Amino acid sequence: MSDDLAETLGTTETPWLEFKDYDNVRNRMTDLAKQVCAMANDLVGHGSGDILIGVRDDGTVGGPVDTSDATLLALTDLRDNGKILDRPSLTVQVGAFQGRQVIHLHVEACATPPVRYDGRCWVRPGPSVREATRDDERVLAERRRAGDGPFDTRPAPGATLDDLDLDLFRTSFLPAMVDPEVIAENGRPIGLQLASLRVAQGIDMPVPTMLGLLVVGLDPSAWIPGAYVQFVRYRGTDLTAPIADERELRGNLIDVAGGLSPLVQGHLRSRVVSAGGFREQSVPDYPLEALREICFNAIMHRNYETSNAPVRILWFDDRIEVSNPGGPYGQVRSDNFDRVTDYRNPSLAASLKALGYVNRFGRGIGRVLGTLKANGNPEAEFDVDDSSWTVTVRRIL
Repeated sequence: MSDDLAETLGTTETPWLEFKDYDNVRNRMTDLAKQVCAMANDLVGHGSGDILIGVRDDGTVGGPVDTSDATLLALTDLRDNGKILDRPSLTVQVGAFQGRQVIHLHVEACATPPVRYDGRCWVRPGPSVREATRDDERVLAERRRAGDGPFDTRPAPGATLDDLDLDLFRTSFLPAMVDPEVIAENGRPIGLQLASLRVAQGIDMPVPTMLGLLVVGLDPSAWIPGAYVQFVRYRGTDLTAPIADERELRGNLIDVAGGLSPLVQGHLRSRVVSAGGFREQSVPDYPLEALREICFNAIMHRNYETSNAPVRILWFDDRIEVSNPGGPYGQVRSDNFDRVTDYRNPSLAASLKALGYVNRFGRGIGRVLGTLKANGNPEAEFDVDDSSWTVTVRRIL
């Protein structure tokens, strides 16, 4: 195989090959740092990228290149000066291009994108660099999650089985997930039971997963700071109104569910309306089924990984607003969320379904809209952006 980089890498710029004239690089290190950042992000999924210093844009060799140790060290400093984070895998060496000396920078794709230079994310979708769009960053973040596995099945470093309520696991979670007859027949040790349900990793010395802490943890918010629900009831229609009731529902999701249901029902009010003839019926301000669906969907789909914000339930005199951190995920976008389903926390979703808190996957929004309409409420309002969801339901008119 030839050692000439023109033959091994090519003579045309691509998303993974950049040419830089030496004089331009010497005076524009910021542009080079952006190129390194973009190569590390590897938006096109090539696996690595190369930058050749001393080659013109048209693929011809430029003027003489300073290949002294001082120059190579200055270029290596792009990796080490702390302005590109996460720190890229970068090698700097002298090579040959069409028989002339050039400097070859090789950048490996980062396993934990997005990578940022001076706080900004740069990508290279073609033979030039630009700042990443929101969709670009979402693709990079999902690539990282795909490599790591979903957040809810990762082990929680430092946690032990003492951080799990094993009695709750045996009495509530395990029977919901596995047929009780199968449990009795298998007689598997606790470590294997925990691992098989992704509640822990490892059998001999199990380490709780994020899922385990969320569903049967003794204090999930000690490990996952945003793992709680904030409930506020206002006597009025805005945030300046007096607060009638305020709660923080902490604990595992089984405990939170046990506290959330009576709390919501306690604030519901009903009115008696005519049902035709001499018949009357009681109609609540909001259908409980819709509120339950909205709240548990917020718990199921929220971003537990990078946000410390809770799920918020703000109850006003004329409406209820339920918000959760975490924008659209995977195939879901702000223009198709009512038709397409994807799961940021797939094991958590399966657990909530098995425990009976979620009825059917992919039907949540339809159920909310249907029950609101049947109860006589206005249609729900959805405010979706890159970092959060908010669902607003208004009181029956």
